[in-house]
Amino acid sequence: MDWYMMNCELLATCSALGYLEGDVYHREPDCLESVKDLIRYLRHEDETRDVRQQLGAAQILQNDLLPILVQYPQDKVLFDAVIRLMVNLTQPALLCFGKVPPDATSRHHFLQVLSYLQAYKEAFASEKVFGVLSEKLYNLLQLDWEQRQEEDTLLIERILLLVRNVLHVPPDPMEEQGVDGDASVHDRVLWALHISGMDDLLKFLASAQVEQQWALHVLEIISLMFRDQSPEELAALGQGQAAAEHGEDTRELETLRQRELAEKRARALQRPSRHSRFGGSYLLQGLKAIGDRDVVFHKGLHNLKSYSHDLGKETRRVPRRRQAAPEAEHPRRSARNVRLFLRRFCQDFLEGCYNRLMLLVKDQLVREKAQQHDETYYLWATAFFMAFNRRRGFRPELVSETVGVRAFHFIEQNLTTYYEMALMDKKEAVTWARRMHLALKAYQELLRTVQEMDRSPEQAVRDSSQVIKSNIFYMMEYRELFLALFRKFDETKQPRSFLRDLVETAHLFLRMLEHFCRGRTSLVVQSKRVRRRKKPRTPAALAPQPPSAAELEELWAGLAPQLQACLQGEVPLPEDVVPFDAASETPVEEQRAEALLRIQGCLQDTQAPQALRLLRSARDVWPEGDVFGPPDAEPPEETRLLREILFAPLPRHVPPEAEEPEEEEEEDEEEEEGTVQVSEKEFNFLDYLKRFACTPVVRALVLLLRGYARNSPRTNHCAARLLHRLARDLHMEALLFQLSLFALFHRLLSDPAASAHQVSRGPAPPEPPTPPGRGVPPGVSQPRSPFLCPQELVALAKFVLGKFFALAATNKKVFVELLFWKSPAAVREMTEGYGSLQGEEGTGRSRVPPWTPQEEQELRDLYWKYKEVEGEDVIAAILAHLPAPGRTRRQVVKQLVRLGLASSAKDFPRERKGTHLVLWTQEQEEELVRLFEEFQGSEDILGNIMKHLTARRSRARVVEKLLGLGLVSERKELYKKRRRKGRGPGPGVAGAPAVPARDSSAEDRDSEEEEDEAEEGPMEEYWAPKEGAGQGLAHRLHQEGLVRPLRWLENCLRRTAGDREEDGVSHPVPLVPLSEENEDAMEDRRFQALLLQLGLRPPASEQESFWRIPAALTPQQLRRAAASIAHHGPDPPGSPQGLLEPPGCPQDPDLAEQLPAGLGSDSESEEPVPVPSLVQPGTKRRRELDSEDEDDGSSGAEPAPCSQEDEEPQPQGRRKRIRRVEEEEED
Repeated sequence: MDWYMMNCELLATCSALGYLEGDVYHREPDCLESVKDLIRYLRHEDETRDVRQQLGAAQILQNDLLPILVQYPQDKVLFDAVIRLMVNLTQPALLCFGKVPPDATSRHHFLQVLSYLQAYKEAFASEKVFGVLSEKLYNLLQLDWEQRQEEDTLLIERILLLVRNVLHVPPDPMEEQGVDGDASVHDRVLWALHISGMDDLLKFLASAQVEQQWALHVLEIISLMFRDQSPEELAALGQGQAAAEHGEDTRELETLRQRELAEKRARALQRPSRHSRFGGSYLLQGLKAIGDRDVVFHKGLHNLKSYSHDLGKETRRVPRRRQAAPEAEHPRRSARNVRLFLRRFCQDFLEGCYNRLMLLVKDQLVREKAQQHDETYYLWATAFFMAFNRRRGFRPELVSETVGVRAFHFIEQNLTTYYEMALMDKKEAVTWARRMHLALKAYQELLRTVQEMDRSPEQAVRDSSQVIKSNIFYMMEYRELFLALFRKFDETKQPRSFLRDLVETAHLFLRMLEHFCRGRTSLVVQSKRVRRRKKPRTPAALAPQPPSAAELEELWAGLAPQLQACLQGEVPLPEDVVPFDAASETPVEEQRAEALLRIQGCLQDTQAPQALRLLRSARDVWPEGDVFGPPDAEPPEETRLLREILFAPLPRHVPPEAEEPEEEEEEDEEEEEGTVQVSEKEFNFLDYLKRFACTPVVRALVLLLRGYARNSPRTNHCAARLLHRLARDLHMEALLFQLSLFALFHRLLSDPAASAHQVSRGPAPPEPPTPPGRGVPPGVSQPRSPFLCPQELVALAKFVLGKFFALAATNKKVFVELLFWKSPAAVREMTEGYGSLQGEEGTGRSRVPPWTPQEEQELRDLYWKYKEVEGEDVIAAILAHLPAPGRTRRQVVKQLVRLGLASSAKDFPRERKGTHLVLWTQEQEEELVRLFEEFQGSEDILGNIMKHLTARRSRARVVEKLLGLGLVSERKELYKKRRRKGRGPGPGVAGAPAVPARDSSAEDRDSEEEEDEAEEGPMEEYWAPKEGAGQGLAHRLHQEGLVRPLRWLENCLRRTAGDREEDGVSHPVPLVPLSEENEDAMEDRRFQALLLQLGLRPPASEQESFWRIPAALTPQQLRRAAASIAHHGPDPPGSPQGLLEPPGCPQDPDLAEQLPAGLGSDSESEEPVPVPSLVQPGTKRRRELDSEDEDDGSSGAEPAPCSQEDEEPQPQGRRKRIRRVEEEEED
């Protein structure tokens, strides 16, 4: 802005400040008033910040305010006013405008204010200015708390805010284009701050007990001081770092030189030795031009590889909403003297201030005494200073405040909050992603610190690390965090650096979790699931039809004489009829509706006395509104009321519909609010790793590896290791069969640098020696050759491509599959054959019968017939006229949508009826009391009551009623005293022997009502196996290496058959696997399918843990089953006939494949990663105890389990049986 365009009043005010003559500033008499006037003008500026811009253009701060501050510090009032004005002028531009303006005009004003702030910062790079500020701050801090006035406290805060504002100004990229090592404006400000002693005052404020209120101000200033610094470089400074920096620069130059030489060598090999002056023209056969002719190529053959149809075309502009998120400011190398002073500051801060300051800041954050988003400074300080401490000679006591489970919880909580806000607040998603990145780096540094604690020579530190890891690995939130971040990664909102840190942190977490599980036989972790109960629905065709009008007239004709006799007193009325239950949780209005239903039910059952008594009792309870008649109703009026109730179409309670065997959910289906159930289960690392086998994770890794040339060796290694885990450890190489990844492999294999390094590896430049006392950072490898990580990627590419072409020889459709991202189900179909998954699902559960053309035509006719009928449900009418097999409402609606007769399921809304009434009648209460007295001495009181109860009630309702009647005082009295012996398999198991046992995921989907129905079913059901059942499946399992588990099962069946012949008594015998090999086999789906084919019974409920041989199987049937699974071929090597279970299971050499170079194990760990066997262990079973006395009560209640103890000694590595105690949830 032009100086002469300045506002006249503002110009006069600035002229009244004074003038600068040489180095001496002469103030005017009205200097103080002029400063106050400027403050007043700034308070009333418009949205363009015109006053601020005019003062910046006039350079008032550089020419007037700073000289007044330096030359007149003794004038307290003037000094205070100048500080107030400078704090206002140096306020960040984002605070002035709220955010970066989107329109061009406002953005111009924003950039103009930002340029003036950068000029202010350069003016503050003066030792005199910071010397005056430091001296004034020192004098104020010398005052005792009693002597310090409110003006002194305000001045301390304003000085800190002024320092904060100056350090907050971002650098000007056009002015500061120097190389690393040059002193920037920020470096000069820091040096002036150091020379004046301001850094010592900041350390005093961070450590003094009486200066707690300045904790957040100090932490914010410190974070701005180290804005451009890297903790690793600062920690390594002063330990031979000059040679190290020179060596690093030399390695970078050597890398570029080797790449250039490789490109020259490749070009030399492509062009002929004798160059022709005439390049010639060539015809590319098979490559069509715009027309039907072949392309004519007018350049040399050495340029043929670079030919593309896109040559000469304009590049397509990427829309702004699809552009990649901008990267944050990269760390730069400051001047050496500045870095030395910052390194010393870090050391002093860690030794005397860090723990106390972080404690105060976290306390203010938890108590919400800080401003919004101040926790970002806490997250930055955690990541920066813990990294500095880890690289500077690890001392855990210096960062003990931020190492612990509470620190993990605080960071995880903030990270989850930022993640959720980024999904909800779309306009500020980039800002939330930046905060999420800070939290992720703090989380990564915590993991590295815990890993470094494992290497500590002190036993107490290592024990603390084990405690922390056991806690974070136990909680489900920490394990699910990375999966959620991978699934919701958006490159338009989150920068590439966020993805790099996410991949490195996930790799570190997986390594730590894998090593933690490797030294333990079992690991118990927490598991949470949300159980939602769907509202019961009943098809209209199956709903009870109300009686017709003629039937009601006939019924009323029979009831009229009984009512007359009751009204005349000839028939006594019952006295124990109560229409209202004050202790019930049902609202009063619903109880009134139920009373009407009970009266109508009594009339329909020809129980006139009960109906009349209910009417009169309900009239006494609900006299308002005359719903049950006026209080002085006469007999004729009561007769009329009863007739109206009988003929009224009241909503009735219908039984819930059985769950349909379909995965899809209707759009109009409503779900009740889910309840979170917390349980414990045994952790399996491979099962957890399978969660990463999904499209978002693979897509994110491919996106990161596209810039492998710019990535660090650490980043490339982490990404390659994650892909290796998916391809090798999980045997899901087909998951990486994707065209974008193959294009990356092609670019990688065509890279001259990688190929040159593969052919000939020259001597690497010498690495700087590791300084004494400096440990290797956790999770960070030693400096390596720049071509090592691309070589890992080359090995991975060759491995995946080899698997692809091997599969392409048998499955030609795999080339089309390259175009799509694949799920594990699609990978399985690609490798095992299309339709294999559907075939297994068909055997696993009943499928919906397909619609025949005749049924579809009949459905069309019925739809068009009843579509125009008013007042009638179309779907109900169709269901009433459809022939067998019976269809449900959902199936009919879906088929109508498929046929195009309806757009969606919303075209057929369900009829909304009244609430379901589930109150207890007097007869049901009497029956419950009778059953309780009958089975009070039994071992399973509640189970027997549920079995003999006439009305269907859930277990929670029965328990609640027993407590309400006073029959029991607490729920523990209803727990069974011992484990139930026999429970037959469910209906689906009994009818289909080839059904595999349900896994934990299927159990999670069961609702409480299904559990109640299962418990009310028959106590013992069995299925008699046919001759030769399971022989084919057993043969396949023999070929896959399950010889020992099958031989153990065969011996168990034969031994049980012999015991039953000798004793003459049959009991259910549990199959207890004592070795890990047998236990893994018992959890294999195919092995469980074999057990079902043989007639064995799975665990009937969560209170049983083992499969059982049913008591109904005869010895002859058991011997036939054992003969069907007997192996008649040669024994595997190393397993003689007499030994049932050797201690180890040797791996089949034919199945073992050689790992590619560099991918067999983690380069940062000396321990090799074990190659998993083909039989992957599933989710471990869980046992749920009904009471605390079950262990005592169950001893001796079951026959001796069938185990290997009769055949061989007990293995040493027995796994612990995981038990889970879970309170019964009320309905």
